[in-house]
Amino acid sequence: MSSENEVEPVRYPGQVDTPFPEVFNTMPKQPEQKKPGQLSEKMIKQFFEKGYVIVEDFFTREEIDPCRTAIELLVEDLAQKLFKAGKITDTYKDLGFFQRLTQLEKDFPGANILLLKVGKLPQAFRNLWSNERLLNVIEQLIGPDIAGHPVWNLRSKTPKNEATTVPWHQDCAYLDNDSYEVLQPTAWIPLLDATEENGCLQVAVGGHRSGKIATHQCCCGGTWYVMLEEEEMAKSLGVDLKKDILTCPVPYGGFLLFNNLIPHRSLPNLSQDIRWSLDLKWQRPAKPAGFYGIKDSILMRSLDDPGHVINWDPFDEVDRHEKAIARVSKINPVAEEEEFDLTIQGPWMKKWAIVHMNQHTDRLLKAEESTSWHKA
Repeated sequence: MSSENEVEPVRYPGQVDTPFPEVFNTMPKQPEQKKPGQLSEKMIKQFFEKGYVIVEDFFTREEIDPCRTAIELLVEDLAQKLFKAGKITDTYKDLGFFQRLTQLEKDFPGANILLLKVGKLPQAFRNLWSNERLLNVIEQLIGPDIAGHPVWNLRSKTPKNEATTVPWHQDCAYLDNDSYEVLQPTAWIPLLDATEENGCLQVAVGGHRSGKIATHQCCCGGTWYVMLEEEEMAKSLGVDLKKDILTCPVPYGGFLLFNNLIPHRSLPNLSQDIRWSLDLKWQRPAKPAGFYGIKDSILMRSLDDPGHVINWDPFDEVDRHEKAIARVSKINPVAEEEEFDLTIQGPWMKKWAIVHMNQHTDRLLKAEESTSWHKA
């Protein structure tokens, strides 16, 4: 019997009591037509039963190599921007794809954060995201109507860098609660052979089966990442920390496919090379993206319109990083400060208890002192 003076536990906006196991555990009827790229029934079953599947030797070099070229151009743009602003004295143009950003980071700590915030979607990324064979795989998971989710990421995992080492989390922990009952498959696509040494991903096998979102916290160390403690993962999601944690090396040309409820993290990069990768997501177009109204999904396939042509323009016009900041902050720094701002804020920070303060949360809370707010 509870005492009248007993204090009720604090509940945070991200916490919900209703699980949705059927959304993440139910394999849909498979397409009757055989199409290029489709995975075996065994692999599709594994995706729903274990929450992930590793697909090797999927992309040709002609399909995936252009992504490396596109990134080299993004790094060149960043180097020139830093050089012209007097932030660095050398652009390191002679260094290659796997070293240049690391040296820029040494000269201007946080360069990788600036690259993350660029938010440009090069044509090579578009082509990979809407690759016909890849969409044939996604159709096996969610059906013939397919939209690209507004959250995609280029990961520049420079060696031994806290800002590029993502802790345990479920992807839904970053999104609005509407996303808790929407299957949003992710393809994590490394742009080199991803290994345990250079920081591939780990998953908690079967951690999605309960259909629950565990209680996360914000933020991890000196980053903007939410985090899921292993004790909470075991208690709330039934994860066996001795048996269920799986390291997932993925060779270049392959990808790791997982759902938005399975706990996962990236390991630290202990190699000498940058571990580049892309996160691409999809969902059914009629379902909520859960991105706080910041940006809409983009229609990629329609059963009613087999000849649908993707219109990238409205998608590209919205800078999600700028809109996320606008949702949580009324601070208007001068142009130069904003251009080289190394902090990231978003609505996800207000979903969970803020247990670690750092430069990212400091800017958020300073904004709250002068205005009311809701998250990004």
